[in-house]
Amino acid sequence: MSAILTATSPSPTLARPTGDRLERLKARPRRNGEASFFYYDAHFRNEAVKVLPGEFFVYDEDILLMTTLGSCIAACLWDRDKRVGGMNHFLLPDSRGSGDSGRYGGFAMELLIGEMVKRGATRSTMEAKVFGGGAVISGMNSINVGERNTSFVLDYLRTERITVVSKDVMDIYPRKVCFLPASGKAMVKRLASANTEALAAQERAAAARAVPASGGSVDLF
Repeated sequence: MSAILTATSPSPTLARPTGDRLERLKARPRRNGEASFFYYDAHFRNEAVKVLPGEFFVYDEDILLMTTLGSCIAACLWDRDKRVGGMNHFLLPDSRGSGDSGRYGGFAMELLIGEMVKRGATRSTMEAKVFGGGAVISGMNSINVGERNTSFVLDYLRTERITVVSKDVMDIYPRKVCFLPASGKAMVKRLASANTEALAAQERAAAARAVPASGGSVDLF
């Protein structure tokens, strides 16, 4: 179940695996909330980092940033001048007094933008690609988690004057997202509805926390 949309940047030339960079990535000091699950992706034949819920990652080389989304959102930012990019993965728009955590949109966006700025990026030269916010589990529609997450991130980026050049959001699909921080290229695969089991616990946890609350283009691979 997929369709092809026009790519926003040239197809990347991925590095051959040497093992050295993977070891260097694993040995890096880890900041609070920074992704740390590094592995070799056999499909793309390159080093990758999996960005789990509540995490972010920023880099300026041709590694892959990967995540899987249900009602959650991944914002992928890229600075076209500095050629540095990053991804986050959040579950809910805000914490409602639950403290600072990358699980919540406001703090997740601050973490991502802050790390981009540390690497020389500026808001005026950043662009965004946004993914997720799907209604993928029965019963989730009544509390609109995916819709609320989508509205939040688009409003946030508009307020920060960061242009959204492409998005694949809402609908009923879980998504697997791949982002290359050196080129700004993003790819998304819409998964079959039968593939929601691994996301179920994450979505139900988000739903439980949300109950009191009121209410360019990409490649598919």
